[in-house]
Amino acid sequence: MALGPLLHDGQSPYGRIVNDILILPTGPLAEASLALARSSESQPIVDHSIRSFLFARLLADHEGCLNDVAYDEDLLFAATVMHDLGLGEHAPGQARFEVEGADLAAAVLRTQGVAETDVDKVWEAIALHACIGIADRRGLLTYLTHRGVFIDIGQTEDPVTNQLRQEVFNAYPRPAGDRSIADAIIKHAARSDAAAPRGSLAAELLREHREAGGAI
Repeated sequence: MALGPLLHDGQSPYGRIVNDILILPTGPLAEASLALARSSESQPIVDHSIRSFLFARLLADHEGCLNDVAYDEDLLFAATVMHDLGLGEHAPGQARFEVEGADLAAAVLRTQGVAETDVDKVWEAIALHACIGIADRRGLLTYLTHRGVFIDIGQTEDPVTNQLRQEVFNAYPRPAGDRSIADAIIKHAARSDAAAPRGSLAAELLREHREAGGAI
């Protein structure tokens, strides 16, 4: 597959050069999304969420999706930046963290006057972001959100060039050996049986944690 503009010749459809790939969307929705993430999540999880957006956008460029009618950068930013709200302090711990995060994000979008069809797209992207084998079949927004998240945690094929990847990590560092996300999922999973249903990522991490003798 041919490289997209950001990865090939340093010039993106946004009119930005490679050194400007770290520019984030602006506007009321973007600001509200990021503000809620920053006010309710730990800094390492916020940084992971921002990196997930940057990798998702680079992937969209690599795959030639930036001009696709289904590509909406504002919705992509909202979905990726808020995908872990279920691990933050506003999550009640009575359902899977993915679902609780999707519910919290949907409330933000509705407050910003986003059309209900788009609210539903973001809800699905967040609710399915950890669902390997499902997310990539549920439309462009869900696919990019899932892939952006998994590129950042190193669990999926990564088409991003070393130069661009390093720029992202220089701006939003990931501490060596950081377990912020896994620890937050385990903490949320331990709050109720409904938060870690059998077969879920949360249930598996919680099981491994308990078998290793870890405290909650």
